[in-house]
Order: sequence, then C-alpha cells, then structure tokens
Amino acid sequence: MEDSTKAFIQKKFFEFALVELICQHRNSFQPIWTVESWVKLLIWLALNCGLAGDTKSLETFAKALGPNLTRRMRKKFFDRTLENLNIQVTADPAENRVLIMPIAPDCSLTNKNVLEALKEIGLLNMVIQDCDDWETHEALIAIPWKPSTNHQ
Repeated sequence: MEDSTKAFIQKKFFEFALVELICQHRNSFQPIWTVESWVKLLIWLALNCGLAGDTKSLETFAKALGPNLTRRMRKKFFDRTLENLNIQVTADPAENRVLIMPIAPDCSLTNKNVLEALKEIGLLNMVIQDCDDWETHEALIAIPWKPSTNHQ
C-alpha cells in the first residue's frame, strides 16, 4: 500500500473519530450553545490527552491543534442537523445570528418548522422568536440571538 493511501485513510479515520467524539459529548458541556461549553470541551479533550489543566498546558494544547482543526471542531460543536425537519442549524455564539438552512435544495423552510427545530435543540429561548425580526436570504434564515441571552 502506498504511503499516500495510508495517509489518506488515517486522515479520514481521524476526522470520523473526532466528529463522533464531538457529537457524542457536545451536549454534556453545559450551558450548551455558549462559549463556556466550547471551552469546557477543549479542557476535557486536553485532560484526556494527558495534559494538565493549567493555563500553560491548555495553551500548548490549543497551539498543537492549530487554527484549521480548531475551526472544524468548533463548527461541528455548534452545528446540528435535524433530518426529521430537513434543517441544518449553525448556532455559534461568536456569531451575531443563528443560521437555519434546509438540508436538501428542494426543501423549504417555514416559520413553524424553524421554531420546532429551535425548540428541539434547546435554542428557542435564546433567540428572537418574532419571525418579523428574522432575515431571509434565499434558502437561509438568520435569527438574532436575544440580547439578554448570555450565549457568549
């Protein structure tokens, strides 16, 4: 087997394992949908990699991951796919809005199924629920976080 094939398989395996690990544990870090929950995940991962919980060790861990891997991990941590509603939700608290998209191009979003999706994933009380305050961009809906929500 060629080294490039081995490297490709190892990369795909690592990506799969990492995504599964994040998806299996992301709701364990409360309060969900916050920067605090993201930081708790990173600390948990660092500790399970044998690093100490002190600031220097955590900084070393973050540097070792690098910006590209950290970005991909964060996206997976704050994304949800609701196949029952054909909706993809991206709710990174570092962004000003929660983004709602249909999974398939032939699916359309309705206020009802968007509200249902937000409720199902525990975001309904953290965003502006008045549909008049939502922004629609073709097949995407952008919903502002509530100002009083401590999502950051």
